[in-house]
Amino acid sequence: MVHIHRMRAISGSERHLLTLLPALAERGFDVAFVGLDDPESDPEPFYRALQVPALRLPAPRDLDPRLLARLVRGLRADVVHTHLVHADVYGGVAATLRGAKLVSTKHNDDPFRLGPFRYVERTLARAASRIVTITDSLRRFTVEQVGLPAAKVETIHYGMDELPAAWGENAPDDVPADARILLAVSRLTSQKGLDVAVRALSSLPDDTVLVVLGEGPEREALETLARSEGVAGRVRLRGREPDVAAWLRRASLLVHPARWEGFGLAVLEAMLAGLPVVASDVSSLPELVVDGETGFLVRPDDPSALALGVARALEERDRLGASALDRARSEFSVARMADRTAALYRSL
Repeated sequence: MVHIHRMRAISGSERHLLTLLPALAERGFDVAFVGLDDPESDPEPFYRALQVPALRLPAPRDLDPRLLARLVRGLRADVVHTHLVHADVYGGVAATLRGAKLVSTKHNDDPFRLGPFRYVERTLARAASRIVTITDSLRRFTVEQVGLPAAKVETIHYGMDELPAAWGENAPDDVPADARILLAVSRLTSQKGLDVAVRALSSLPDDTVLVVLGEGPEREALETLARSEGVAGRVRLRGREPDVAAWLRRASLLVHPARWEGFGLAVLEAMLAGLPVVASDVSSLPELVVDGETGFLVRPDDPSALALGVARALEERDRLGASALDRARSEFSVARMADRTAALYRSL
């Protein structure tokens, strides 16, 4: 079987594949990966960590007939499993032309999927044998709003047993040793609600520092906002750090004020690190965070509610963190994810 993904950098769906693919190989499947590489990005850390054979195809444009032709010519698989928009289109067409079974995983509930692209999704869904959603919330979105056939759609949660492996050493930082670190691990986009976290800082004690790991188009806007809120000295936008686990071990808790979320792999990573999570009560996040037991769920777009949740979580950090770790291990293991995926393949 072949998994296909458009490659830029390591984010949630990429980390998922780094965990899932070797687990499937351990279960006796002949697994390979095809990366549609964006030349403007740096996917090298992903390929260095990948533990299955890979084919890399340059993908400089969204629509490229030559790329499709190369993929069709080179595809040798009984099952083609696609991830996200580009892979759905290229892999879906290639699988159909080569007579392979098609499986597609939907990783997010981006409003983009409710626009004209939903008609493309519906067309590809007719050719798909199965459609995987990574949460029940995303399944409802995919069936009820995008309009894909419910009989083909099933939920398989992400799984993780260990904190992400480092692919380098973090640069030195100036975060005070005694600071209470509110960690956020996400792209700098409006979806992730980091502006809400910046605004919440002014309501929290001066020893709380927001550290954000990730990059994106909202960097300048977030820096400007931090200055206007008078908290610029308490915000660190660190970009992509090679050792996320090191920050998880230093953090007091994880904040995840997303406006919508397909899964929230950073939330699961924090839970595995024994951290409480304060997250928006939207999309998939209530499937991970049990309000009052492993962290707190708060209204989206509400800095005051986020600040109150953070203050409560800091007071009950040990209890919440221990419960978060227990839940991560029992409900979101790699074995559980891989076994359910293997059962899906065998059913084909």
